[in-house]
Amino acid sequence: MDYDTVSAEEFGATLRGIGLNILVRDVIGHAQMLEQVFGMTAHRVTRDFAIITYGAQIFQLHADGTYAANPLLSVLPENPPRGAGIEIRLYDTDPEEAVTRAKAAGLTILQEPTDKPHGLREAYILCNDGYAWVPSRPK
Repeated sequence: MDYDTVSAEEFGATLRGIGLNILVRDVIGHAQMLEQVFGMTAHRVTRDFAIITYGAQIFQLHADGTYAANPLLSVLPENPPRGAGIEIRLYDTDPEEAVTRAKAAGLTILQEPTDKPHGLREAYILCNDGYAWVPSRPK
């Protein structure tokens, strides 16, 4: 599927399993951060929406305004962090490289790369919308 040209209706009809939709204040800026820090690819990027690919995985970014008729919008906090309590784990991303790029992008490093007892080396990076991105690799 060509994520840069697929229609919204065609794209929606292909979604299966578990989906991840992330509400952000600035879709374009968030998409750029994901590309710069984690090497993801952004498709169909507008101020309202983007399709993001990470390896064979896909997820979506939506601007708050696209959720105007959605009940979720009413429970979003006015002040950050928005994403408290969720970890977005990136099992195919080197934590050292991601932290270096995250620092250059001005993001908050909650935890430097650390070896964990569950067999992974991982870091915690907090984006400007308050989501914890966790790049990790086997030790």
